[in-house]
Amino acid sequence: MASSKKSRATKKVAFYTGLICLLTVSLFPFFIMLMTSFKSPKEAVATNPTLLPQHWTFKHYVDMFNPDIFPYLSYFKNSLTVALTAAGLAVIIGIFGAYALSKLKFMGRTTINASFYTVYMFSGILLVVPLFKIISGLGLYDTKTAIIITMIVQTLPTAIFMLKSYFDTIPDDLEEAAMIDGLNRVQIIFYIVIPLSISGIISVFVYSFMVAWNDYLFASIFLSDSANFTLPIGLNALFSTPDYVWGRMMAASLVTALPVVIMYAISEHFIKGNLTEGGVKG
Repeated sequence: MASSKKSRATKKVAFYTGLICLLTVSLFPFFIMLMTSFKSPKEAVATNPTLLPQHWTFKHYVDMFNPDIFPYLSYFKNSLTVALTAAGLAVIIGIFGAYALSKLKFMGRTTINASFYTVYMFSGILLVVPLFKIISGLGLYDTKTAIIITMIVQTLPTAIFMLKSYFDTIPDDLEEAAMIDGLNRVQIIFYIVIPLSISGIISVFVYSFMVAWNDYLFASIFLSDSANFTLPIGLNALFSTPDYVWGRMMAASLVTALPVVIMYAISEHFIKGNLTEGGVKG
């Protein structure tokens, strides 16, 4: 008995030790970014760097919101518009597409299902040339609409695949009972499928938002006017200006990451909030 307790205690110590090491390795770069954002420009590039700032300064955070130095708020607005619109449309289209693949029977359904697995084998860069021709042909080059379209194309296969997995868990008996009560397919989606799959829908929205928010590849190709720049492109453009300093870059990068962190925290709260309970009783 004593040896069993000792073995469990040893496993706990090993587990927590490994967890602490993993967190340390994962969070250390962000800690360095945070500390650098509070250092003066000279201290940030000193030959003998220090872990903590010797002279703390908040100037980089103040300069970041100065439009004469860096139009951060303009880039933030562009990124937010693109990410929210693309994520919202990907979820809406994904719900109907996933429902069709999950609950409806039609010719070619198996082939379409298999195609979503194939999508994961290809890199997004393979879509650049065809998307560029389509966007240019539609006269949408150098617009936020172009990035929204490309982000929907990027995230929609994954959104449909993820949502289909949730919809497959909804019993067919529940839909049959709803049809007997007089509901059509669209009503079933809004009154039954969506409420029972809310955690999956939130997960898909957050995923699509993160992809669109962090996109650099397509934004760098389809945007040329600085007024339309999103944050990843804007931060990269800051490298080639006289206003580029490490502390300001670190401050802007940390603030840029906040919306994703906040959205993840909010989504986790909803997913754990018992919103999916009570779908089927008895």
